[in-house]
Amino acid sequence: MVRHDCGSCHGLTLAGGLGPPLSVRALADKPVEYIEAMILRGRPGTAMPGWKGLLSDDEARWIAQELKRGFAR
Repeated sequence: MVRHDCGSCHGLTLAGGLGPPLSVRALADKPVEYIEAMILRGRPGTAMPGWKGLLSDDEARWIAQELKRGFAR
């Protein structure tokens, strides 16, 4: 799901595209809670949708934690 759905904007390797990169380096200064909130709520004024209706809080937190750990590798 992350590679397919997120990758459609953030690039298939999550190195960036329409959306910013989701690499360890790019997310280094972002707390897991911030990333989780972006996943669930989206970013108004951008192409980033909120996934609250499709993902649970636990699923969004897991994705955020994996991205911080280097999911893109």
